[in-house]
Amino acid sequence: MRALSIAATGMNAQQTNLEVIANNIANINTTGYKRARAEFTDLLYQSERALGAPARGGQNNVPEGAYVGLGVRTAAVRHLHQQGSLAQTTNKLDVAINGRGWFQITGPDGQTLYTRDGAFNKNDQGQIVTLDGYEVQPAMTVPQDATDITINESGEVYATVAGQVAPQLIGQLSMASFVNDAGLEPQGGNLYKQTESSGDPVTGVPGDAGFGKIHQGYLENSNVDAVKEITQLIAAQRAYEMNSKVIQTVDAMYGTVANNMR
Repeated sequence: MRALSIAATGMNAQQTNLEVIANNIANINTTGYKRARAEFTDLLYQSERALGAPARGGQNNVPEGAYVGLGVRTAAVRHLHQQGSLAQTTNKLDVAINGRGWFQITGPDGQTLYTRDGAFNKNDQGQIVTLDGYEVQPAMTVPQDATDITINESGEVYATVAGQVAPQLIGQLSMASFVNDAGLEPQGGNLYKQTESSGDPVTGVPGDAGFGKIHQGYLENSNVDAVKEITQLIAAQRAYEMNSKVIQTVDAMYGTVANNMR
């Protein structure tokens, strides 16, 4: 019976769905995390009676055919890049993007990676880096005798140096945007990599057309909605149980056939 394999594809799909939901819930407090959603498509169909086949007698065509689907498959796990809420931290090197855009980061092998996580810090040389120590692009270094750091909405970074009245401009944060944010490949560590699906990055200054503004002393929260995730978790569980029930029913029907053949 095809129902056995069809139900098995349904259970596999709901297992993937459950894993995606579990990852969303696990990252509910991850800075800049974008929730994901599993998307599915139906599999091929087997034709028992073709559409437009001649009716009995050959006078007319049948109005409907008989096509039996073979199940479901996972088509994509889409990351939904909606804006998360901003949380105030008062940390001078915490910055959040309000609007479109990505911070550019120099990855471990020198390639450019992208993130919405603006929880930056200084390393032992005063360079502004991520929490994992990756350098923020463009590179900038905070003077050792700096007493304060100010980052305006346009991404200009100023350092107040002891003995100087006017703040000193030490760098300019730039951002990148993509035609298709969903095409970025997640790398872990709140980092994403450019792919052919995302398109080439377009760089600009915060506040320019098509780019968000920078807010110093804030971080962008995860855009995971706990209530929605729990609701989808229950729905996935019910769907898994229904597919499991189909397998139990098919097994019982096989048992009936086997008993009748004895």
